[in-house]
Amino acid sequence: MTGASLLRPGQTCWRIERANRIAFLIDAEAYFAAVKALLRNARHSILLLGWEFDPRTRLEPGAETKSEPDAIGPLLLDLKKQRPELDIHVLIWDMAILFALTHYLYPQRAEKWFEYRLAFRLDSSVPFGACHHQKVLVIDDAVAFCGGGDFAPNRWDTPSHPDDHPARRLPSGRAYEPRHDVTMMVDGAAAGALGDLARARWQRATGEVIKPPERCLDDPWPATTIPALTDVHVAIARTEPAWRGRPSIRENEALYLGAIAAARCLIVLENQYFASPLICAALKARLSEPDGPEVVVICSGHSPSLYDFFSMDRTRDALIPKLARADAYDRFRAYAPLTSGGRVIVVHSKVALIDDRFLRIGSANLNNRSFGYDTECDLAIEADDRNEGKQSRQAIEQFRNYLIAHYLGSTTEHVSKAVESHGSLIEAIEALDKRRERRLRPFERTAPSLFGRVVAEWSLGDPISVADAWRPWRRPTAQHVVDGM
Repeated sequence: MTGASLLRPGQTCWRIERANRIAFLIDAEAYFAAVKALLRNARHSILLLGWEFDPRTRLEPGAETKSEPDAIGPLLLDLKKQRPELDIHVLIWDMAILFALTHYLYPQRAEKWFEYRLAFRLDSSVPFGACHHQKVLVIDDAVAFCGGGDFAPNRWDTPSHPDDHPARRLPSGRAYEPRHDVTMMVDGAAAGALGDLARARWQRATGEVIKPPERCLDDPWPATTIPALTDVHVAIARTEPAWRGRPSIRENEALYLGAIAAARCLIVLENQYFASPLICAALKARLSEPDGPEVVVICSGHSPSLYDFFSMDRTRDALIPKLARADAYDRFRAYAPLTSGGRVIVVHSKVALIDDRFLRIGSANLNNRSFGYDTECDLAIEADDRNEGKQSRQAIEQFRNYLIAHYLGSTTEHVSKAVESHGSLIEAIEALDKRRERRLRPFERTAPSLFGRVVAEWSLGDPISVADAWRPWRRPTAQHVVDGM
């Protein structure tokens, strides 16, 4: 990337703060283990923002002991019982009833489950039909997590994503599908800034003011979590809908568009959805350039919920062929990851990599809602003058290679050598994934069905903003402008 920094407070991000350390936690096995270690060492406060919450979620399934709880709900209650002075605040979206029914009426049941034993609240302070989708956990304002995952019983998995795993079970005992997620872990001032974000949202939702905790004198960073980078600046990007006098915040959208426009060699988008006509238009423009970047999209072969299947999947199936038709220089691939036995891996992460200079991880999906209708929070780092360029580029490149390797059942070193040898991530993937049953299966480039075209044309179930919510007839005109249809 060239020119000015992509990270501009007030435009593409909210704040830029320094972290002493950051780590990239791939899949919930690493995330939940780090959370459990830090919760046990919390001294002053625990702040959790989430889309979903189920107190029965096990943090280290298979490693439970009788001496301490392993599920997130009993663990929080145990901490509060042992240290009554510990402030614990959990703020979860007041999930719409249709969604709640598919989640066994959690998190509504969780509110009753805690019964005022700690501060658990449901947040409905969004327009009707929108949701709170930020996934942030802050401990003592000293260490924080931001990513795509929630504390739910069907989230835990390992980077190997086996076809079956004895710990990948719901409380009912039923097995659930392999699942992939990514979380960024930060400390220092960056963690404190996420604490400010969480406290501000708590106040808006409840009217209650939470005071910042006392400064943590101990170093709470768990010894088992190896930092990917030290002494690095981290940007926080948000999405908030215009609501009750508050202006719309579209930092996530602006940062995505800026990063795509600035890419020189490579754009990698790993996301739960690929349903944004705006992002599709930006990628089409780059694919039309003779010397533009490669574009690699990784998302689930099919979504696990009916809502996502009929709305997000149908739009994706219309947008990917559109990019394929615009790919005059053979620089575009869209992949769906599979296990070694051919099972679909549910991609729930929200990651973007640009060249070896920019990385973002958070909750924002590549759809309309995440750019203007729901609330979102992403973290981003950039290899620039603020951060030691060489160190940051190496960390971003290593993360990218591990991400690809973990899908292929390969190693970071093998992917790195393949990219160096071929001079192309796409060619490296094709060279490493030559098995008859591919692990990264290319999406079909066939034309979508009539129903799929209608869903994509009108972005059904996917509002752009409050202005077009429940008014889908307002969407096509805006999309035609950005997509050139």
